[in-house]
Amino acid sequence: MSTDVAALVGRARDGDHRSVARLISLVESASPQLREVMAALASHTGRAQIVGLTGSPGVGKSTTTSVLISAYRSDGKRVGVLAVDPTSPFSGGALLGDRVRMQEHATDPGVYIRSMGTRGHLGGLSWAAPQALRVLDAAGCDVVLVETVGVGQAEVEIASLADTTVVMLAPGMGDGIQAAKAGILEVADIFVVNKADRDGATQTVRDLKSMLTLGEKRGPDAWTPPILSTVASREEGIAEVAAEIDRHRDWLQSSGELEARRRGRVVDEIEMLVVAAVREQMGDLRGGTMLEELADKVLAGDTDPYAAADQIIAKLEEA
Repeated sequence: MSTDVAALVGRARDGDHRSVARLISLVESASPQLREVMAALASHTGRAQIVGLTGSPGVGKSTTTSVLISAYRSDGKRVGVLAVDPTSPFSGGALLGDRVRMQEHATDPGVYIRSMGTRGHLGGLSWAAPQALRVLDAAGCDVVLVETVGVGQAEVEIASLADTTVVMLAPGMGDGIQAAKAGILEVADIFVVNKADRDGATQTVRDLKSMLTLGEKRGPDAWTPPILSTVASREEGIAEVAAEIDRHRDWLQSSGELEARRRGRVVDEIEMLVVAAVREQMGDLRGGTMLEELADKVLAGDTDPYAAADQIIAKLEEA
């Protein structure tokens, strides 16, 4: 391990925000030092509670995240936040900059907030989010809040990243039906109907309860997602949300589901890295003539796509 990376990781573990920022920047830029960084962080991860907040744009995810930070800080917990925003088509950076809504925490040394652009990645998350979470985990965050971009029906990816997934809805936005269409009912561990002081909030809660009864029957020991009502702008109901998140973590630990979820997360992460490496090798092949020659043979009927793929795989194995 180089001295620079070792020193950087050491400072990050001591809570130095600049060092945490540099490590996440190395992740986002896919730096050549990334492997070294991940190796240095490996033994310090697995302790943080990861909570995902997802929902349609405008339901109040950023406001809820901000007040949840306050709730956790009042308990003395260190908090990390990944706010995943749409990517600017001009700068390539995060577009909305949700940190603007969390300015009250900007000077708190126990809080680290980072906006990350999706950079064209579907599913409401940045491709670098898993590695960025490892950085925040190793840096000593007790809780990491991941706020997704709010892209609608592709947002269910958050469930593969978080220990607890909080799905947020708001009255008057057709969110109850949209949740069913998007498959969000299946990924939610906790439902939060925000802006509950508006007309239609009671109906939204009723719709959610009705749709949950139509789902698969749950066993006696299974987790049943609670439905909570909040007014995040006035901090109403936030203590109850934090309490349910903690109750869900207790259930995850006692049922063995926490270990199962985290193992699945690591499997997905390894698979993603393998696929990325294969794609990189495929890019090298595109620079030659093999792909074009095989494509010509398929078009001429001399071979089929499966046989051509087998030849490509054999070539990759040789490499």
